Amino acid sequence: MMLRLFLATMLISGFSACSTQKTPQKMLSLNRNFVETELKDASKQIKYLAASIEESDIPTTFSNGKYVNWGTSWWCSGFYPGTVLYLYEYTKDPELLSEAKRKLKYLEKEKDNTTTHDLGFMLYCSFGNALRITGDSAAYKNILIKGAESLSTRYKDVTKTIRSWDGGKNWGGQPWTYPVIIDNMMNLEFLTQASKISGNKKFYDIAVTHANTTIKNHFRKDYSSYHVVDYNDKTGSIVGKKTAQGAFDESAWSRGQSWALYGYLTMYRDTNDKKYLELARNIAQFYINHPNLPADLIPYWDMDQDKLTQDNKYYKQRDLRDVSTASIMASAFLELSLYVDKKESQFYIAKAEKMLHSLASKPYKADYKEAGGYILKHSVGSIPHKTEVDVPLTYADYYYVEALIRYMRMLDGEDVIKQ
Repeated sequence: MMLRLFLATMLISGFSACSTQKTPQKMLSLNRNFVETELKDASKQIKYLAASIEESDIPTTFSNGKYVNWGTSWWCSGFYPGTVLYLYEYTKDPELLSEAKRKLKYLEKEKDNTTTHDLGFMLYCSFGNALRITGDSAAYKNILIKGAESLSTRYKDVTKTIRSWDGGKNWGGQPWTYPVIIDNMMNLEFLTQASKISGNKKFYDIAVTHANTTIKNHFRKDYSSYHVVDYNDKTGSIVGKKTAQGAFDESAWSRGQSWALYGYLTMYRDTNDKKYLELARNIAQFYINHPNLPADLIPYWDMDQDKLTQDNKYYKQRDLRDVSTASIMASAFLELSLYVDKKESQFYIAKAEKMLHSLASKPYKADYKEAGGYILKHSVGSIPHKTEVDVPLTYADYYYVEALIRYMRMLDGEDVIKQ
């Protein structure tokens, strides 16, 4: 039923989608036992986390022996239920489905939240997966459509972008005018998918316009991305190109590069516009060929951390790794492998396999009941803000599990990207 609904609305709205290819088994080097073991371990760990928190808690991280829950309005609130749903999809364990539904009932009110640009993370990773996996459109379809309406209110035609933050200051102490962060690319899939299930082309058009504006203004010649582009909301001109979570304004903040790659792959998937794929390939090449990328492919929190000098306040933390970036990249590389020729596909699959193998090993993977029940350790939220530094993070777990699920689909000869 859900597949027919998606296909029908795609035809009615005139949307196109790119074709994918099945991955030959000979191109896959991780065996089924590895992937199944990791998914079973993740399920066991998540069930321990579920038993260790209050029903209304929405897990964010675990720090200094304490659970940190920022609530449903925090941008990360959709990742935990999304992770649980992915693991339910694999295990068919009814306890996991019940746990996800318990969290969704607290999260539902965020469909009316017009104060954040992150409703894709919050609602599509959670309710989007719930709709896809259960097929219960009566329970989830209208929540997603209302959330997309709320997100659309943050779009402004003068800048041709969705606004990120409503307040705050840049590192120079000046208030942001109309800041747009590369992270916004991750919320566009929510809009394109909401178009498909609602038939409302407005959501699709906003996503495309935002993506096109970001291509023009967010990328350097080497295809690295700025974190923040601040716009004049009266003229649409650029006030400045900055960072908030990177080492310095001209650095390549690692997670920002993963947001860019993943976001443009989803845009290519839903539009078949080859400029998005070409940009994604260039972003991937910048990242994977970067001289500072460690051999285990788990990056430092900033790809230009080696340029920090001893008098810099971040110097002592320069070599911290960010597992969350590797999780996102692993999932994105598997998707990218579907859209390129066999030689290039094999390259990206091999890199994703290396990332998954590293993530499944010490020191990154948590032992059972370690790290409060989070799956992975050693992620970095924001060193400049002194928050979530070298801790487990809910979105690292989400994209790690997603990458494992995608790899399992490859092993099974199934459609790797299910919507």
